[in-house]
Amino acid sequence: MAKPPGKRREGRQAAMQYLFAHDLHGEVSDTERNAFWDLHMAKNDVREYAERLIKGILAFREEIDTRIAGVLQNFSFERLGTVDRNILRLAVYELLHEQDVPRPVVINEAIEIAKAFGDTQTRVFVNGVLDRIAKTLPPVTTAG
Repeated sequence: MAKPPGKRREGRQAAMQYLFAHDLHGEVSDTERNAFWDLHMAKNDVREYAERLIKGILAFREEIDTRIAGVLQNFSFERLGTVDRNILRLAVYELLHEQDVPRPVVINEAIEIAKAFGDTQTRVFVNGVLDRIAKTLPPVTTAG
């Protein structure tokens, strides 16, 4: 029997689903946002984590999209599928702005979400794009 996902993975999955809906429908009203959470039935800590990610991604979406577009090879950002695009947005946001999550964990989590929500090629594509982005980032320094 598979182990249930942890709070952060559940939050990431909820954030990706929310971003997917946001991409399809544009701005989301308070009523629509509440309906999303009613359907999702996430525990409070999962919802809080997801909402933190969602707010950050939406606040930095232009920067995130530019980073993604900058590493795509023979492919335009506009052609990305909605699932792929939002998994990448989520992971790139974490790579850039959630310093408490190690980069390999961010990439692995994105691959796991890609397995759950994407097709067979999504995880390979997501892994390649995130690997290229991670290589452009400065080394992580540890305090000490």
